[in-house]
Amino acid sequence: MLAAVLALVIAQAAPLPNAHSHNDYWRPGPLEDALALGFCSIEADVFPVDGDLLVGHSKSELRPERTLRKLYLEPLARRIAENKGRVYPGGPEVVLLVDVKSGPQDSYRLLREQLEPLEPWLGGAEAGALRVVLSGARDKDAVLADDGHWIGLDGRPEDLGHGYSVPAMPLVSADWNALFRWKGEGPMPSDQQLRLKDLVDRVHEEGRRLRFWGTPHRPSLWKELRAAGVDLIGADNLGMLADFLRSP
Repeated sequence: MLAAVLALVIAQAAPLPNAHSHNDYWRPGPLEDALALGFCSIEADVFPVDGDLLVGHSKSELRPERTLRKLYLEPLARRIAENKGRVYPGGPEVVLLVDVKSGPQDSYRLLREQLEPLEPWLGGAEAGALRVVLSGARDKDAVLADDGHWIGLDGRPEDLGHGYSVPAMPLVSADWNALFRWKGEGPMPSDQQLRLKDLVDRVHEEGRRLRFWGTPHRPSLWKELRAAGVDLIGADNLGMLADFLRSP
């Protein structure tokens, strides 16, 4: 009985707009584990193989049955249909970050085709149930040509100031270790705090959201990210991040 009650509580967890599931496909329950905890951003790495998108961090991990369509797109479509046009009932837009590991042109073409059943629910100029964002080996020209109607671009800090529309580039991501020497041990140096706040402000002035990759897995660092206004905070330990984000 207790297990059933706990499972119900988890299934009804309120959405966490700032929670990003890093390398989500490594989990025992890809997508479902993150959604059960309320995560609103989910990352999957893909390779184009024989006319399909296979999910994995490296080619050695790829399996024919582990496709983006099967693990993510079809379950999301079912859930959105069941929840009357939302991933979470009455909840916010959810981000699916597709990190392309090879073949940018083929990957974009395949992703564009596979998103057709989800088109009515995709976020563009307005928020939708789902916003698909392309990262990694991006076919930047193709994404910008579509102006974010189907797929948005995961930009970089150097893309700021170029006048890209927000639907075409809704997200800006950066390598934490390339910009900051602080790893979450002891107080964050004031110059590092100022650098972080400056980047957050520049991203937000253009109406975009900010995410870092490579952040140490420490609540002390998450605290600084949250205080500075970083929009998506990523983690491998989903329960730990969820507990942190739900704390005062």
